[in-house]
Amino acid sequence: MARAAAEDMKVLGDPLSPFVIRVLIALRLKRVEYEFVEVQLTEPKSDILVKSNPVYKMVPVLLHRGKPICESAVIVQYIDEEWSDDGGSSSILPADPFDRAIARFWTVYMDDKEAAKVTELAGQIRQVLGLLEQAFTECGKGKGFFGGDAVSYLDIALGSFLGWIMALEKGKSVKLLDAEELPPLAGWAERFLAEESVKGLVPDADEHLKNYEVATVRTSATPAA
Repeated sequence: MARAAAEDMKVLGDPLSPFVIRVLIALRLKRVEYEFVEVQLTEPKSDILVKSNPVYKMVPVLLHRGKPICESAVIVQYIDEEWSDDGGSSSILPADPFDRAIARFWTVYMDDKEAAKVTELAGQIRQVLGLLEQAFTECGKGKGFFGGDAVSYLDIALGSFLGWIMALEKGKSVKLLDAEELPPLAGWAERFLAEESVKGLVPDADEHLKNYEVATVRTSATPAA
């Protein structure tokens, strides 16, 4: 499949959203050019978002030649399949069906946990990361990433949350991804953030906290209905 021109590929999103970050990393891994369109997620939501994702009205949305694809996990798999045979890029999803199923399972697990309230997730996150460290040991098979030697589907799924985790650590003055408690996973996080396909896409803790402060001010300034 030939590489798409930027005008054929648009990503609707918020650059701080972990789910949007997943899509951007996948596109960079496949060396696909795109136009990023930042949309308004508060009411009234951007018209292009409502028209492109009328069911959930949420980001990310990938517009490929004008056709919308929604939900980050679905989009990443679409990108992997659409650009699977050229450009010298490696597959994002594991080739082995069992490994592919395991990667999808852990991605669903993470997304289910993210759906909980932040305060609830903060109380559970050490347990969640502990389980994911076990998954890293099993999936990585002693190598640097969940996918082995290279960033793959599960790396992208968890790695997109690293900025949010670092912000939670800084904002709540807690240590979650602790190098002493979770050395393999902490080492993985450093390698992931150092990857060329990831650099500049995962916001740091300060960006997340600044955005949270701005959102809080806007919410408090909104008159009650």
